[in-house]
Amino acid sequence: MTEDYLKRREQLILEDRAQRVDTARLASLPPIEQQAEAIVRAIRAQEAVSVWDAGKYTTSDYSPDDTSPNIFPGMSFLTGSVICASPVLTDICHQARETIMQTKLFNILSKMPKGALLHAHLDATVNARVLLRLALAQPAMHVRTPVNLTANNIKTTLPQFIALPRTQFSALSSLTDASYSPGVWVPVSKARESFDESLGGPGAFDDWVVSALMINPSEAYETHNTTAKIWAKFTSTFMVSHALIHFLPTWTEYVREFILSSIEDGICYTEARINFWYKTMVGADGQNTVPHREWVLIYERVINEIKADMKRQGRENEFVGSRIIYVTLRFISCEELEWYLEDCLALKQEFPHLIAGFDLVGHEDSLKPLLDYIGPLTKFVARQKELGIHIPFIFHAGETLGDGSAPDMNLYDAILLGTTRIGHGFSLVKHPKLIALCKEHAIAVEMCPISNEILRLTSSMPMHPLPVLVNHGVHVALCSDDPAVFGNMGLSYDFFQVLVASEVTGLVTAGEFARDSIRHSTLEDAEKAHALELYEKQWMKFVEWVVQEYSAGE
Repeated sequence: MTEDYLKRREQLILEDRAQRVDTARLASLPPIEQQAEAIVRAIRAQEAVSVWDAGKYTTSDYSPDDTSPNIFPGMSFLTGSVICASPVLTDICHQARETIMQTKLFNILSKMPKGALLHAHLDATVNARVLLRLALAQPAMHVRTPVNLTANNIKTTLPQFIALPRTQFSALSSLTDASYSPGVWVPVSKARESFDESLGGPGAFDDWVVSALMINPSEAYETHNTTAKIWAKFTSTFMVSHALIHFLPTWTEYVREFILSSIEDGICYTEARINFWYKTMVGADGQNTVPHREWVLIYERVINEIKADMKRQGRENEFVGSRIIYVTLRFISCEELEWYLEDCLALKQEFPHLIAGFDLVGHEDSLKPLLDYIGPLTKFVARQKELGIHIPFIFHAGETLGDGSAPDMNLYDAILLGTTRIGHGFSLVKHPKLIALCKEHAIAVEMCPISNEILRLTSSMPMHPLPVLVNHGVHVALCSDDPAVFGNMGLSYDFFQVLVASEVTGLVTAGEFARDSIRHSTLEDAEKAHALELYEKQWMKFVEWVVQEYSAGE
């Protein structure tokens, strides 16, 4: 009787998981992958106890004065702390990654080939300290504040940046000197060098700028712990970083850093969302006159330079390429949108190999729904047919807690408009018919786990809806969204949070997520086949390494 019950139980589990993307592969794993899968599952189980205190407490262990940290696998990403240079900035310089980075599981995932990064906003893809370093190298870059900085207001005062023409370079040398007049520009390198020692000196200048470019734990989990308030902070980071990034000399190196850092994390291909809402960029001469086509030309040049350099190093198989998803903001009028759509068409005609798709971005809960733009969007499809080109929609939709709200309803319009992928799709699990349509039409979801948690759609990974979609057979690409703001650079952290929070998902599942990211990219079929062929070779080398490195401790 017991044996029969266990057989029926096992059969029910298999049937329940039959739609998962990893089911077929798990049924026919070669021995080396079986070993690697078992090793990773064993390490995860061990570290659940040794790192995350799983099973340490029971419901009988209540203590009124217990103030020990509440840690568990997949807990809120922004935890832990480090010492900052500034005595007045310590509470806003916490970091998320220290515990994770010390685990064996993270070490394994950091070396895993990740496939493609399909959802990342370019303006938030380069480490904030690297961006600051790039800015400090530019004599034209200046900074100012609206008030005199003090220990009392430094936490709440945002820096403002601008690249000025040489004829307007400032002779001032300090932001924190008593003689500084609010609103006056100071060369950023001099402002750093002269930053008042009472505030922490040059290191504290760095911390101050970085704190304006990132979300910190107290903001995410205390002072701004609603989707609306955290999005206000989130939006402010882009307002601070815009002038730093959209200065042509910095832009070139910024794009290079984005691609190179992606490659180093095992990402072979990227589709970056570039915000073209600003119609021009500041050139090397300090004039705000550089048009969109120049942005794209530089992007293409950097790609080609990196490919050539990778080939010289004998690493050409690690980088397939990068393309651009043209985006603008979802608060513009229909008339304004028509201008951007025509601009997108023009860029696609000139750069057919680079322009991968179109999207509208911004806070779905407070900005315009897709329904408001049906007119220009359907006209855009007709214009493509006239011109003989194709630009797929790759819409953000359902990045919300709403149920029947306008952003939740964006999912209906995204699918009716023919979106090829859905950005976030957090509320998709509430819609059985839409889930079925995603499966029927091979619409993958660009899932951004850490972004969703920090932007307060969920409090932790065990509460994230990702497993629901996976168990229903929806194809998923794991993405980092805005890693420079959240601190989840590359894709290793998102893969970690997903794996550590599930006992069903394993290393083989992670590999299938990576393959799906390539399959559901906008690469041409032949390019996908080539990328997948390269991926399989990298995957086998990786699993062999896992077995060689960790089998003794299994």
